[in-house]
Amino acid sequence: MPDLSVVIVSYNTRDLLRKCLLSLRDSVGLDLEVIVVDNASADGSAEMTRAEFPEVKLLAQSLNSWFCGGNNIGLAEASADFALLLNPDTEAAPDALALMHRFLLDNPDYVGATAQLVYPNGEIQNTCARIPSFKHLLMSYTALGYLLPRQKRALASELTYGDWDRRSDRDVAVIPGSCTLMRRADLWLDDDLLLYFPEETLARRLQKPMRFVAAARVTHHEKSSTRSWFATSIFFRDLLVYTRKHHGAARMLLLWTLSRPVYWLMWLKNR
Repeated sequence: MPDLSVVIVSYNTRDLLRKCLLSLRDSVGLDLEVIVVDNASADGSAEMTRAEFPEVKLLAQSLNSWFCGGNNIGLAEASADFALLLNPDTEAAPDALALMHRFLLDNPDYVGATAQLVYPNGEIQNTCARIPSFKHLLMSYTALGYLLPRQKRALASELTYGDWDRRSDRDVAVIPGSCTLMRRADLWLDDDLLLYFPEETLARRLQKPMRFVAAARVTHHEKSSTRSWFATSIFFRDLLVYTRKHHGAARMLLLWTLSRPVYWLMWLKNR
């Protein structure tokens, strides 16, 4: 049995996926099982994976199963006790996966671990957060945030651990879906969501500490397949699904009403 199953959901990210898979070939300290779920890419991602990485288990889909569905498809095929959800636009340092895996082995009270994600220029990304309250959602995604900018900034700082520079280890509530290592039995995602808020949903369900491991370093190009108005519309769809599930239908309706001006302004900007 492998030490770690790595599940990568790919959608039209062929060249970045190639770099990701090459970085995993250079990983040290673990026996890896790498699974690529290709969501009906039109750029030859599946063909590239099949031709250049015969050791990878390729699950080529005929339809887009999205981020949550695709990861669940990959997890169903995984065989290791631990699994890592990894974005195709990442490149892991050789020891990054082993460092996260070792932390969870040594600390069974922790449910998840993530790495220090950095942009290609070396700048550290502002990952990890607390579980957002309904007030956080209102201030972040409705016109209230524009009307009350000081309160919005204060809430955003609280939500994202504004006092922390991501250069040191820290216990956190929510870790990024782009790099999530957990015991496989804990890692199933909510299929009602498509792309967004699976991390917050996991944190709500598991209610156990997670760890940011600063020594584990992963380069993340970020948003390589979600730079479109369509992805933005999916974000607002998932926002409402998440709110209904965790804050109730009445608050979802309030959020829908107050978020419409922001939604339409973003639509006009992207025309």
